[in-house]
Amino acid sequence: MYFSHKHIKHLYTIANHLREDVVTMLEKAGSGHSAGSLGMADVFSALYFAILNHNPKKPLWEDRDRLVLSNGHICPVQYAALARAGYFPLKELQTLRVLGSRLQGHPHRGSLPGIETTSGPLGSGLSQGIGMALAARMDNKKYRTYVVMSDGEHNEGQTWEAILFAGKEKLSSLTAIVDRNNIQIDGYTEHVMPLEPLHEKYAAFGWHVIDIDGHNIEEIISAVYEAKAIYEKPTVIIAHTIPGKGVSFMERAYAWHGKSPSKEQARAALKELRTLGGKIRVE
Repeated sequence: MYFSHKHIKHLYTIANHLREDVVTMLEKAGSGHSAGSLGMADVFSALYFAILNHNPKKPLWEDRDRLVLSNGHICPVQYAALARAGYFPLKELQTLRVLGSRLQGHPHRGSLPGIETTSGPLGSGLSQGIGMALAARMDNKKYRTYVVMSDGEHNEGQTWEAILFAGKEKLSSLTAIVDRNNIQIDGYTEHVMPLEPLHEKYAAFGWHVIDIDGHNIEEIISAVYEAKAIYEKPTVIIAHTIPGKGVSFMERAYAWHGKSPSKEQARAALKELRTLGGKIRVE
């Protein structure tokens, strides 16, 4: 699939808007997860505006692609993408984590259009996605299932059971996207529970593995289309990202995993993002 330079540039602009949305949402909420939400903006821009087969006007369309957000704490970036794609009004983003809001601190299926699963406890998303991929096979449906995962949730035994099962079942319509940002709530992943060699582990369990720069939208799209050409096994895309991407004082700092910016910090972050003019990666 070919995307023009103009289209790719537009996707970077959307990603930057998503980062601005995340900052304003979290500042107003006074709580939430900054690092991962900012770090995955390029991936979510590519997913909702170039990759997924979906229809905001028909969120329960039977043949839509399914997107499972396993690491539900980065839901601010998914909410922002859904709003900008037309699932609900942009102004509703400012109700994040407000009592009674549809935008809960972790996604809740049934509360908001476009949310496929309820997530919170880490490690369950891949199992849920496997169920959807198996249902597609049983019903002879053509939709694809994407599961966005954190690297930290690979500490969970259930994740590895799911990896084994998907490989055994050769679920080629399943694509996992791992946010490999190397941090989790209590430190760096390789200090807390080393995951490497992650590529080789997935390959040994029967997966097609692709490593990419998670901030290069052309690489993101190319990896997904490569996954579509694999018919004998599931695919995992290991997206190497910078937590807090776009906000210099947040980048690579695990302290921002579950922290929201103050008004002063949000003002500085927005100034930095808007100065870039949506050109974080465009040369």
